[in-house]
Amino acid sequence: MNRAIEFFAQQFDRQIDAHDYTLNVFEQRVLPHLQGDVLDLGCGLGNLAIAAAERGHRVTALDACNRAVEDLQRRARDRSLPIEVGWADLADWSATTTYDSVVSIGLLMFVDCPTALRALEEIKRSVRPGGVCAVNVLIEGTTFMKMFDEYRHCLFAPECLVASFADWTLLDHRIEDFAAPEPGKIKRFATIIARRPGAAASR
Repeated sequence: MNRAIEFFAQQFDRQIDAHDYTLNVFEQRVLPHLQGDVLDLGCGLGNLAIAAAERGHRVTALDACNRAVEDLQRRARDRSLPIEVGWADLADWSATTTYDSVVSIGLLMFVDCPTALRALEEIKRSVRPGGVCAVNVLIEGTTFMKMFDEYRHCLFAPECLVASFADWTLLDHRIEDFAAPEPGKIKRFATIIARRPGAAASR
């Protein structure tokens, strides 16, 4: 198991045992922008997937942490929510269909940079014309590195997301620092929400 999956598996175990399913700040920000069919890539505990399904969206939720996937399957089943839950490894993930909304929060930085940039292009490709994409990554300036494999991570350049979505309509873009669970360390995030050019198909 790579260090990132192990780090988050332990975190998810604590949250599941504590029944802590609160949306994080990034999920709260993205939720109002979602439309139509949603892909939540790297869904973690699936809190955003649950919230989106409760708002009437049909959701596909994918993650590499087995217990998180199993727990989300249980929660979705117990509530009879339209969520298709599955396991996926970002290292070889490719889009096999398209969605009205695609979300990737806190995921792309846990592979090497060539893989992360390839995955970002796959994510963009999976968004339908007129659809929404939301991406959140750690960027240069982050000093909390405990969750990373030494040679398997990518801190994005601060301007990378904006440059990648240059021909999309920018709905939100922020760079923010958060205190890390280690004294004196920070996590610096870039978050972008953008709409793909083109008219959304009538459904």
